[in-house]
Amino acid sequence: MLPDLSSLSSMHVPFRRWLQSAVSVLLCFALSAGLSACVASDQPPRSVLLSALSQQIQLTQTSIARSLDLDAAGVPEVSRVRLEDQDAIRIGEQKGMHLTGRFDWRLPGDAVKVDSAFELYLERGERGESWRLAIPSGSDDGASQAWVTYPLAID
Repeated sequence: MLPDLSSLSSMHVPFRRWLQSAVSVLLCFALSAGLSACVASDQPPRSVLLSALSQQIQLTQTSIARSLDLDAAGVPEVSRVRLEDQDAIRIGEQKGMHLTGRFDWRLPGDAVKVDSAFELYLERGERGESWRLAIPSGSDDGASQAWVTYPLAID
């Protein structure tokens, strides 16, 4: 005796609906992963953050050492960066990022690591391939922000 084919075709309808739903869900995940990858590409790489934090510490250290007529201690060790917030901004005519968070660091020869908050301004290169540390330096005319930028050494 042969099975009733009408019951088999009616079984395929729920399976097809389930399969269409599964494919739709997978496509949504693929699209959202692709879109989040586009957003993440605007964020500077970890190596840029480490270099910018190290540069900012060195600039501060050098400024303090000069005012006290001392020698600066050298290149700090920066680790464990925790980014808390980031905003796209304009730095002069270039695209930039304002980043805040926390990081661990220590001076050369110092056994103690310090957990500190940070605020960084990074200027994106014209072709989007490089970053510079940007430091606000007051305003030129009282209305616009002036910036001093420093190239970042990237490993």
